Amino acid sequence: MRFLPLILKNSLRNRRRSFLTISSLAISLCLLGVLMALYYALFFSEPKADQALRLITRHRVSITMVMPLHYRDKIRAVPGVREVVTWQWFGGMYKNEQREQKYFFPRFGVEAARMFDVYRNFEIPEDQKQAFMSDRRACILSRRVAEAQELKIGDRVYIKGNIFPIDLDLTVKGIYDMDDGNEGLWFHMEQIEEGLKRLGSSRSFAGTFTILAESPEAVPRIQNAVDEMFANSEAPTRTETEQAFGLSFLAFLGNIKLILMSICAAVTFTILLVAANTVAMSVRERVREVGVLKTLGFTQQKILGLLLGESLAISLIGGAIGLLLAQGLCRVLAVGLAGFVPPDQLTIQLPVFLALLGISLLIGVASSAVPAWNAARTPILDALRVTD
Repeated sequence: MRFLPLILKNSLRNRRRSFLTISSLAISLCLLGVLMALYYALFFSEPKADQALRLITRHRVSITMVMPLHYRDKIRAVPGVREVVTWQWFGGMYKNEQREQKYFFPRFGVEAARMFDVYRNFEIPEDQKQAFMSDRRACILSRRVAEAQELKIGDRVYIKGNIFPIDLDLTVKGIYDMDDGNEGLWFHMEQIEEGLKRLGSSRSFAGTFTILAESPEAVPRIQNAVDEMFANSEAPTRTETEQAFGLSFLAFLGNIKLILMSICAAVTFTILLVAANTVAMSVRERVREVGVLKTLGFTQQKILGLLLGESLAISLIGGAIGLLLAQGLCRVLAVGLAGFVPPDQLTIQLPVFLALLGISLLIGVASSAVPAWNAARTPILDALRVTD
C-alpha cells in the first residue's frame, strides 16, 4: 500500500493509451458480464416458490403435437398432484404482425376455471378475475404486453388464426402482474373447441398440461409417474419442471451452453491479448526507469510488484466500469427475455460478480507477468544503456 500512489500515477501516465485500454477492457468485460449473467440466470437460478411446484406435461415427440384431453383426469389422480390445468398455444396474427415484430406476443387458450388455482402468483384484482372467468369472450393480458400494445380494460382484441383456422374477437377484462416472466394473453380454451366444432371437428385435445404439486418433494415422483403412465399410449408424454420447459424453447437455437461458453472464452482471450500488448509497450518504454529505480535501492521483487500493480490497477478500473455497464444492459435485456428468464434473475449475481473480479485479476497478472519479470531482472547497466 506504501507504493499505491506511485502505481496509480504510473498507470495513467500515458492518458490516451490508458483511456483506450480501460475502454477496451470495460466494453469487453461488459459483454462478458452480460453473457455470464444470462448463463447463470438460465441454468443456475433458483425457481420461485410457486414455480418450483409446477410441472409441464407435453407430447414426447414435439410440443406441436396434441394429447387426448382425458389425460387430464388421469394426471389429477396421481398421488401428490394438487391440480391440473389444460392450456394451448394459439399463435395467430395480431394487426400486421407479419411485417412489424412489435405486435407479436404469446397467446394461450386456457381452462379459466382452474387457471388461478395452478398459477397462484398471478396478481390481478378480484373483480377483473371474476369478469374474465364469467365471460367466454374475455381475455387477460400481462401488464408489459398491455403497455406495449397500448391496450386497456374494455378494449377489443382481434386475432386471426393461423395454426387453428378460427378467428378470435376478445375483450380485455383484466391486466395481471407476474414475477416469473409469464407474459402474454390468456383467453378461454372453449373458444378454440367451439370454433373447431363449427368446422366439423369434435375431437377434444390438449396441447399442454400444467401440474401443481402438493410439495417440492412430490415433484420428481409425479414426473416419473405421469410419463410411465402414458409410455405405451397413442401419445407418450414428457413431463418436466416449468423452468426446464422454458429452456427447451432455447434448444431450437442450438446448444446454448456451448455457444455462451465459447463466446465467453473468445472474449476473455481477446481481452488478454489487448491488455498484454498494452503492458508490453508500457514496460518496454520504461526499461531505463527500471535501472534508475535499482540504483535507488529498489529490489527486483519491489520493481516486479510495481509493474504488476500498474497492470492490475488498469484491469480493475476497466472491470469496474464494465461491471456497471453490464448491470445496466442486463436490465434492458431482461425486458426482451422475460418469456425465458424472470426479469429479477437476469442481473449480476454474487457468483457472476466474483467470477468477473477473478477474470479481471487474472487478466492483470497474466498480461504483465512476462514483460514485468523480464524488466525487473534486467541488469542495471543494461537498463541504463537503453535510450528508447
